[in-house]
Amino acid sequence: MAGGTLPGTGTDDAGSDRVVFHVDMDCFYASCERLRRPELAGEPLVVGMGYEAGETIGAVATASYEARAFGVESAMPISEALDLLPRRANAEPDDPDAPDPEGAGRYLPVDLDFYKEVASDVKAVLRDCADVLREVSIDEAYLDVTDRTAWDAAGDAADPPPSAAAGPAETRTLAEGYARHVKERIEREAGVPASVGVAPNMSTAKVASDADKPDGLVVVPPGEVGPFLATLPTAEIHGVGPVTERTLAEMGIETAGDLAAADPDRLGEELGDRGRELYRRARGEDDREVTPTGLPKSLSRESSLSPTADGETKRETVAALAADVARRARERGCLYRTIGIKAIEPPYDVNTRARSLPGPVDDPDLVEAVAFDLLDEFAGDRVRKLGVRVSNLDFAESDQATLGGFEPGGDGKRNRDPDAEARSTATEGDGGKLTDWVDGEPGADGEGESENDASPGDAERRTADGQASLGDWS
Repeated sequence: MAGGTLPGTGTDDAGSDRVVFHVDMDCFYASCERLRRPELAGEPLVVGMGYEAGETIGAVATASYEARAFGVESAMPISEALDLLPRRANAEPDDPDAPDPEGAGRYLPVDLDFYKEVASDVKAVLRDCADVLREVSIDEAYLDVTDRTAWDAAGDAADPPPSAAAGPAETRTLAEGYARHVKERIEREAGVPASVGVAPNMSTAKVASDADKPDGLVVVPPGEVGPFLATLPTAEIHGVGPVTERTLAEMGIETAGDLAAADPDRLGEELGDRGRELYRRARGEDDREVTPTGLPKSLSRESSLSPTADGETKRETVAALAADVARRARERGCLYRTIGIKAIEPPYDVNTRARSLPGPVDDPDLVEAVAFDLLDEFAGDRVRKLGVRVSNLDFAESDQATLGGFEPGGDGKRNRDPDAEARSTATEGDGGKLTDWVDGEPGADGEGESENDASPGDAERRTADGQASLGDWS
């Protein structure tokens, strides 16, 4: 679908037909905790890293918006957070010295395995909605959806409906409708809210996703990028951290408009190549392409079920998942050395099992056979989700290994290698190694830079959503 020109907008934006989404999950760790504990909705909630329940050590990983109203911020020591927001467990109504329950919050330790499980549901939606996806962290991704939608006005082109999104967009576009579809699917299928920024380039989409949190949708169509950015403080420009912000302020540059109007040579003298790059971004000039973060570590497919212990239902589901995963591996031209399954028992007990093979293979029948073997460990157990994964991928153009012990028998089935158990790996129901189920690499902003700034002092900057960076979508 070709990108159109909106009424009243210019056509001079470079690459103005490109449609980029930046998807940023809202207080992701807190949202995950509320997913499994709905009673926490609306309460001030702090999720701490290096924190144990009832203790005062550790640091804030995520502060919900309710907690932030008390001044709690990400990366803040738990002890400092407790001074601002006492623990709800200590708010005993009969204790005259106890904190007011209305001014107290909940404190929970990080459960990264569970958050990665929810993240895998989010990413399943994103992969289905975009042909090009760049995963930046456990709660953030860029999508190039140019081939899925366009900047054309929705409805009657002569009398288009007004935009329902925040931001400078006046006319509702197909891109806005598609972004709303992505948001609604994430909410429906993963159970957590997301904010989405829509723009013709990556850096503007990033700024847009931060502009109307939580659960926001901001659309910046071609021709509106410069005006949208101009009034924002420099700290809002993608790539400006606290150190760079102070340097710019010393130069008399307070807003993105100031930055866009500055002398690029002077910026280069003060900040090097980064100064010139920030100058371009403040002007809405960003020709970077959304690129994947690298070859995947694994390929997986999962399916939710109504909780069931029926063996036939589980086998049918695993058979379909195994066939799909093997097909995707073949389409990508990769071999695999490990086959695994995931079984989630109600409410969210995650169990993974995997078996390593003697060498890389491309064998759909073997994927199914091994998956069935691993599924037998959950015979009689109720499950709410099943998954099949192939990992330890090999994309090299080489001959497939000959696998002793997995040679086809006369009936076309595989014979178990008697030593296979010695090569098998399995994790128990304590969450398993879910990193294997969440593809992608920790990334920066597309140019190998920090999301915040290249300057070491800027590493302290917290994410706009108030979540400290604990782990990427590894």
